[in-house]
Amino acid sequence: MSKYASKRFWVDTFDRCLATTAQAAIGVLTAGVTGLLEVDWVQGASVAGLAGLVSVLTSVALRGGKETAE
Repeated sequence: MSKYASKRFWVDTFDRCLATTAQAAIGVLTAGVTGLLEVDWVQGASVAGLAGLVSVLTSVALRGGKETAE
């Protein structure tokens, strides 16, 4: 069975995506900001969303084509 059809693959991919998105958001939102009102929320969401998308695409590209015994 292809890993694309594996529930475990997609759960792991979502987990990595969520962690990467959170890490990127924390990095962007805390860089050079001294208060909550100074945060550029749109830029933070944009960068974090892109990081999450790259994480999913990397998971698919690097791990998606292998066969699994599940």
